[in-house]
Amino acid sequence: MIEDTHFRLKGWQQAAVALGSAVGALLDPRRADLIAALGETTGKPAFERVLERMRRSPEGRAVLLERPRVISANVGHGWDLSPNTFGAAYAKFMGSRNFSPDDRPPVRFMETEEVAYVAMRVREVHDFWHSLFGLPTNLIGESALKVIEFEQMLLPMCALSVLGGTVRFTEKQRRLFYKHYFPWALQAGMRCSDLMCIYYERHFDEDLEDVRRKWGVIPAPHTPNAA
Repeated sequence: MIEDTHFRLKGWQQAAVALGSAVGALLDPRRADLIAALGETTGKPAFERVLERMRRSPEGRAVLLERPRVISANVGHGWDLSPNTFGAAYAKFMGSRNFSPDDRPPVRFMETEEVAYVAMRVREVHDFWHSLFGLPTNLIGESALKVIEFEQMLLPMCALSVLGGTVRFTEKQRRLFYKHYFPWALQAGMRCSDLMCIYYERHFDEDLEDVRRKWGVIPAPHTPNAA
């Protein structure tokens, strides 16, 4: 169940929140709440399209029916799985960065509970995608993943995040990104399965390389100085 914290915004209010969030996120990219607000206020049509795709997919329908939440109580068992599994790779990814799946900000600006759940699901499976694609959480890694997310969902926030990220690149990072990561991300986003129509939690105990092959995931390139 998504928390009942939704606000119905008029057109001008939505535009004001989007503009304020965009400016604030550019000034301080660590503000997850502002990035989330930007995604919600600019992404309603995209979230609705994702919802329709999920309804047409067997696994997507199961996700919509059961509405799993990516929280510690539901995914913490990844630590107990065999090291070669997808679940263990996710647990290692989170633990090595001292991340908690419980830290995601709530959805506030979606009008229906079903679309709000889709928006929350996009937010919560983001770190599954980091684990699958083998992407770091630095500026290059996040920007590359946003390219994939934009290809998959056409969320304006993803395109804005890539633009904002590349503006903050050093010249060396910019060369590395456009030579290696950007072309890889374009190919990876087109080749892989519909990432929002996968019930990831049901595949935690499967071999990481097996699920990558099954979902058409191309791991990120290993390049020097990517950090």
